[in-house]
This record gives sequence, C-alpha cells and structure tokens, in this order.
Amino acid sequence: MKLFVRFFCIVLVLSLVCTCVYAEGGGIETTAKSVILIDSATGEVLYEKNPDERLPIASVTKVMTMLLCMEAINSGKITMEDTVTASEYACSMGGSQVYLEPGEQMPVSDMIKAIAVASGNDASVAMAEHIMGSEQGFVAAMNTRAKELGMENTNFINCNGLDEDGHYSSARDVAIMSKELIKHEQILPFLKIWMDTLRNGEFGLANTNKLIRFYPDAIGIKTGSTGKAKYCVSGAATRNGLTLIAVVLGAETTTDRFETAKALLNYGFANYSISEPVKKGEEIANIMVLKGEAESVKVITGNGYVKLVPKGADGGYERKVNLPENVTAPVNKGDKAGEIVLLKDGTEVAKVPLFYAETVPRLSFGKIFVNMLKCWGYNND
Repeated sequence: MKLFVRFFCIVLVLSLVCTCVYAEGGGIETTAKSVILIDSATGEVLYEKNPDERLPIASVTKVMTMLLCMEAINSGKITMEDTVTASEYACSMGGSQVYLEPGEQMPVSDMIKAIAVASGNDASVAMAEHIMGSEQGFVAAMNTRAKELGMENTNFINCNGLDEDGHYSSARDVAIMSKELIKHEQILPFLKIWMDTLRNGEFGLANTNKLIRFYPDAIGIKTGSTGKAKYCVSGAATRNGLTLIAVVLGAETTTDRFETAKALLNYGFANYSISEPVKKGEEIANIMVLKGEAESVKVITGNGYVKLVPKGADGGYERKVNLPENVTAPVNKGDKAGEIVLLKDGTEVAKVPLFYAETVPRLSFGKIFVNMLKCWGYNND
C-alpha cells in the first residue's frame, strides 16, 4: 500500500510540473506574453502569439552579444585564443556573473563559455570592451546589426540584458538573431554545455537552460529572467535535418517558459519536415573542357534549396538543369556554370546556381604540341 501511495504522489507531482500546454483547437496555452516558432533554414513562422510586441528580454540579449563575438572571430578581428583583460567597469555589473576581478585575464573561448553557460554579465562587458573598446561602441554595433537583420522591434541599451528603460526586443526579432547565431558552428558546442568549469576547474558553471538536459537534440541558445522581463528563453532543437527555434518571452514561471518551448518544438516536429530538392554541395554533372589540362570539370550546387513542407509531403519539385555541353579553359573554381530551375506543378519556384568545383588551367602551347605528337604516334611508349 505504501508503495502505491508513493507512486501516486510521484505521478501527481510530475503532472503538476510537466503541465500540458496544448489548448483546445490546437493552440498552445501559456502564461507567456509572446511566443514564436520558426524553421531555422527558411525562417518560416510555424506558430506565433504577439510576436512583435516590444518586451524586455533580460539575458536573451546575449544572443546578439555572442553573435557579434562570433562575427569578430570569423572576420579575423579576434581569435578564440586572444587574451581578454577584465576592466573595473566590467567587473561591476552584478547580477549573473563569473566574478571577474579587475585585471583578471581569460582567453576569448572562456569568456564566451562564461556568457553562454553562466550568462556572465561581467564577461559580456569584458568581451564588448575587447572587441569595440567600450560597451557603448559595442551596443551601437549591436543596434546596427539588428537593423541589418531586419529586427524592427529591437533597441539595445546594454550588452547583457540588465533592466534599463528603452532596452527591448520582440519574439520575432529574438528568433531572427538566434537563427543568425546558430549558423556559426563554433558557437554550438558552447550553447550545448550543461555543466563545465573555468579557472582550471576551480569555478563551476551550470546552465540554467533545462532544454539542454531534458529535451532531446536540443541546442541551448539562451535563457533570461529579470523582474521586468519575467522568464524568457530562446531554444532550438534539430531532428531529421529540421532545426526549429522556439522563443518564449514574459512567462510567469521558469517551468512555464520551458514547457512552452517544448510544446512549440513538439508541435513543429510533429507537423513539419524538410524537403531538399537540391542539396548543398551536390555534384550535378561533369562538363567537357576544351583546351584544358583536364578533360572535364565537376559542377556542384552552392547552398542548395530547402523548403519546409507538411509532414509526409515530398514537395513535388521537378528539376531542370541548364548547363553548357562543354566549356573552354581556363575554368576557375567557384565561377558560375549554370543553374537548376525548380518547377512545381509546372510553375517555376526557384533557381539554384551551379558552380565549377575545380580549376582547370588552359593548355600551354608546349603541351598542345606534345599532345599532337602523341596523337601522331610520336611518343616514347
């Protein structure tokens, strides 16, 4: 009997914690002020509620902070191995932090880990100063990048998300910058960390994003919470080639933000899949090369073509390949060779450019002469 009572209590607790957030009619019941679910590959919106409402987003702000860090690395402005020195101002941030001391030094990789896992406000400002010289300069760059990405309901006042008047974003804009961030493969291992350390193992880190631990195939991205913002999360997951991003802003409880995010992701994976009629880097043909050092050259796709479709549908695309029968050398790798025209129900829906995968130099006069001799039988064989 005692065992039965214990089992019943466990089931009851789980039912309260893991609340069902599906409402009648297929909607998602949540206390959150704003939510959105998008496909990361296409940006297509699969579910939304007040997606453009301007709201405080707390530490979800750091999605843009990390994006600018990754772009600085990709551009060669900084490297993961660079040493970052914490200023007195960076160390004064308070809130979530890794307790940097003025003058303390860490490599860029550890600072990014501190931002991604521990949501370090101090590390965020230290990186801002390292990249742009000041937090103000970095925040200006954040706002410029937001405009470039088409984030129409965002204004950053700081780089860490501490509550300040005029600092806001929207679920749609958070999804846009999250989509851009996870394009950078170097950031993904940091976003997926559940527990780790800094300072040679002396300082422990624990991620507040429970999706990493409790949602299959999750990509963490970022949580945030303050008195004004309440509980927020931008989370993603990948299954069968489909990556979805769920954003939840202004939830009343931490449980609700994660349950809502999981419900959004579950809805997306249950109802949609990826159709890829043209794959990235797909080899399409070999074209004959005239007057070249090679007889033929490979032709491949660039980014390919990806489309979100209802689960079970294949997209129904017809491919028409437009390529010349031959090409005259020289041929340069990366030059456009032709295109694939995609048709659906006889109507053109997209053109996918094709590129030469190799460089084929033009034959020199000497090599042409030797080839002629070989054709005439004057060789050493």
